[in-house]
Amino acid sequence: MKVRSRKAKGRKLQDWVESSLRGLFSTLTNDDIRTAIMGESGADVKLSLKAKEIFPFDIECKNVETFKNVYRAYDQASNHGNLEPLLFIKINRQKPLVIFSAEHFFKIIGEQNVKKEKNIYNR
Repeated sequence: MKVRSRKAKGRKLQDWVESSLRGLFSTLTNDDIRTAIMGESGADVKLSLKAKEIFPFDIECKNVETFKNVYRAYDQASNHGNLEPLLFIKINRQKPLVIFSAEHFFKIIGEQNVKKEKNIYNR
């Protein structure tokens, strides 16, 4: 895959995350949530101080093929039953990570932070 194609693939995921966040937090503007310019250091989706109060996360986006084993494990968790799949992963000398679908993540964050967002703007 060409460098240009890889960057476009990564940018597409960043744009999707940015759009999803804007849809979730309607009071945040284009100045509050933006994607990083390719090669810019730091988080892939940049948040203003106001946005960080509502959504306190640093966002890194990876849209690559090398995570196949993670997806296989997630698929295995998906086949256990009717509940939301939740995957715990860990490698040596690293802290455990939790993986679940992005849609479920935005649902949880939306439910928890809509009240927080309203409180910030009603001060």
